[in-house]
Amino acid sequence: MHWTQVYDPFGRWWLSTLVATLPIFVLFGLLVGLRVKPHWCAIAGATTAAVVAVVFFKMPVILAVTSFGYGVAFGLLKIAWIVLAAVFLYDISVATGQFEIMKESVAGITADRRLQVLLVAFCFGAFIEGAAGFGAPVAIAGALMIGLGFKPFHAAALNLIANTAPVAWGSVGIPIHTLAAVCGLPESDLSATIGRILPITAVIVPLWLVRTMVSWRETFEVFPAILVVGVSFALTQFFWSNYVDSSLVDIMGGVVSIIATVAFLKFWKPKRIWRFDYDERPKPAASPTEGIADSFGGEWTAEDFDKNLEVHSYPLGKVLKAWMPFAILSVVVLVWGLPRVKLALNQATTPAFKVVQADGKVRPGPPGWDVPYLHNAVYRATPVVDKPAPEAARYDLNWLSATGTGCFIAAIISGLLLGLSPLQLGKTFWHTLLRMRLAVIAISFMLGLGFVTRYSGLDAVLGLAFTRTGWAYPFFGTFLGWLGVALTGSDTSSNALFGSLQRITSQQLGIDPVLMCAANSAGGVMGKMVDAQSITIATAATNQVGNEGVIFRFVVWHSVALGAIVGIIVMLYAYVFPHAVPHGLTFVK
Repeated sequence: MHWTQVYDPFGRWWLSTLVATLPIFVLFGLLVGLRVKPHWCAIAGATTAAVVAVVFFKMPVILAVTSFGYGVAFGLLKIAWIVLAAVFLYDISVATGQFEIMKESVAGITADRRLQVLLVAFCFGAFIEGAAGFGAPVAIAGALMIGLGFKPFHAAALNLIANTAPVAWGSVGIPIHTLAAVCGLPESDLSATIGRILPITAVIVPLWLVRTMVSWRETFEVFPAILVVGVSFALTQFFWSNYVDSSLVDIMGGVVSIIATVAFLKFWKPKRIWRFDYDERPKPAASPTEGIADSFGGEWTAEDFDKNLEVHSYPLGKVLKAWMPFAILSVVVLVWGLPRVKLALNQATTPAFKVVQADGKVRPGPPGWDVPYLHNAVYRATPVVDKPAPEAARYDLNWLSATGTGCFIAAIISGLLLGLSPLQLGKTFWHTLLRMRLAVIAISFMLGLGFVTRYSGLDAVLGLAFTRTGWAYPFFGTFLGWLGVALTGSDTSSNALFGSLQRITSQQLGIDPVLMCAANSAGGVMGKMVDAQSITIATAATNQVGNEGVIFRFVVWHSVALGAIVGIIVMLYAYVFPHAVPHGLTFVK
């Protein structure tokens, strides 16, 4: 069976686009408006997408059903497994009492909540994004912030905002590798171009993050630290993406920003210590903060802090032991993400990883089993691609090389080193599994929705609407990447969906295709905080399943505003500084 995607079944592009948005309206209408549980929202959204695809876009029923099943299976192994393992590690730290020591050690660096957010959500989160990606930063950093005493809502919302600038190089550069493969442009040029867009936002996001918590006055009280965090990360991100490689950009950026910030805080302290209203302390003498800060907290002097909040000082050995699980996690996921290690693990354990054809050549395309009925059965057509091309659908059961397995192994090693018996580890994991069961279902079904959207061509219909914006395409093309991530939950998936479309459209409009393909990934990172998958991960990791709609309403305007900033930057590169877009760049070997 072969089926070619249809992009304008009504003969009126605006009507076809409106119908293609129905699954999105259903998903977020139920999630935000009616506050239905997320797994039911995902099922309803996927069902709507399948009905729209079959009834209006003439997709065969078997293809619609199979694409949904393929997405669910993909979500279980590739994403839900990461979140489950990360929360398991957190539960081990709590069960062994190490989280209390971690909390005190961070408070020993700084008791100021503004600075703790910068250290944990931005710097540490960027490192985890670079090593693991796919929701791991929100899950791990969110759990860590709860251990530090943040309310679950604040931990979830602030981590979603922080997990933006690093996303384009997440999971050891997979989004960039995918973008280069799809659009057929040099990976070094794409990485360097993104590395000239996102470092600007890397300076803006820490400021934005703190301003979300407090007033402008209280934001500028820690402005020196904000500059250290943002500039150290931005400079590293620019240098590594332009001159070294596209794999370790975020890992190195996270490491450098953590070291620079901790060193800076050894010599500089804010005049006032800012804490949440719910922190255990008497009300400060100063007036409460203004605006949104009223819902977050207030400020108090260092003297008040010293009098009313006891901070335990632990020996260095105990502090290192408390942080050991996350150190092990960082090392394991970094090793797990190295291409050579992943390839070796896959070749040793993954069925059908490498298939030799009758002519003796290795089968091209992605590894894994051909998904029945779906593999190469769906064809993308012009103008989305240069010429009709089949969509591969292969499921690689990479159970050992999966990032989630690396996280799980790190949790097991940590638990054993912290003195838990195998039986205690089993009980802890069972507890984790019970409280995460609905979140796992929701995440998997969100991917089912995304895959139905992809294979039915609904995503391309929405994307084509952005191509009608003419001279303003650099701005709206950036939001095409934003839309791709908002729909699929992944910058990698957004690049796979729209990379070719970006190149074709930009060439037709006389705009640099390197810039627009890079803009797809750079704009996509700002859609990360509003995709249903990330919000579900955030609520699951912070133990507040059911508050997805509240969190979405809180972060959505941040996402759109930051996406607009990226769009303006891309417009400037397109029309004011076109020579700043690199071509023919070669990484230093």
